[in-house]
Amino acid sequence: MGAPSSVVVGEALVDVVHRAGEDASAEHPGGSPLNVAYGLGRLGHDVALLTRLGDDAHGRLLREHLAAGSVRLLPGAVDGEATSTARAEVDAEGKATYEFDLVWRLPDTPLPEGVALVHTGSIGAAVAPGADSALELLRSVRGRATTSYDPNVRPAFFDSPAQALARVEEFVEAADVVKASDEDLDWLLPGEDVEAVARRWQARGPALVVVTRGSAGAVAVCGAATLHVPAPAVDVVDTVGAGDAFMSGLLHALAEHGLLGGAALPRLRHLDLRTCEDLVTTAVRSASITCSRAGANPPTRAELAAGG
Repeated sequence: MGAPSSVVVGEALVDVVHRAGEDASAEHPGGSPLNVAYGLGRLGHDVALLTRLGDDAHGRLLREHLAAGSVRLLPGAVDGEATSTARAEVDAEGKATYEFDLVWRLPDTPLPEGVALVHTGSIGAAVAPGADSALELLRSVRGRATTSYDPNVRPAFFDSPAQALARVEEFVEAADVVKASDEDLDWLLPGEDVEAVARRWQARGPALVVVTRGSAGAVAVCGAATLHVPAPAVDVVDTVGAGDAFMSGLLHALAEHGLLGGAALPRLRHLDLRTCEDLVTTAVRSASITCSRAGANPPTRAELAAGG
């Protein structure tokens, strides 16, 4: 087996999910980077995850899940500490809130040669020492691979929005593609216009900045243009993993357009509106499919092509 074309860097953990009105909890694989890697695997991409797991039952659950999604683990992932967990409380409207118990550091594993994409985000890009390693990895491959970042901000890991923003903008400056949610921006920069923030972030280095807006779809800044893409109507079961499915759908669309890898960066920086719209429409569709069913359950390539 050759080197993976895509590497996702970040946390893998077990979600202990409790839904409103139910007595029992259920355990599911989780972690935003794990979900993005799994989403890429389901869409047919050769993807590896750089993470840490414990040598325990939760770690085995995650390894089996990743294998089922055709995601490889890079060497050094398993260590002697417990696998991280997150307790998710899902309310009657399907919204999830989280509490975490985790250890986050990266194994000292070099990235494979020839990787076209390196993605990171969420806790993996927030909590030291692993976040420092993730930032250095992004900086080290910038220009040779496409770098992407999703803040997916967890306020519990920061003392203040200002502290979080400083960390987030370090990663923004190291990324070619940035995806954030309006909820991220509402917490980081309350009261600021979403499009203005996206434009300001783009000026710091990324070629493409996309902000998701739930049922209102997404807004994208590419080149000098700002694009609004609506979301299709969907009966929402829950929003668990929706943002991650958007991210994997966006990265998939970039790959389908030949826009991943160092050689593609000049074209990525000069996207035409039609291509940009197709990229974001694919990502919105991926998230919508995930919202239509329980849990972080991203679409397959066939489901995405069919629209559901």
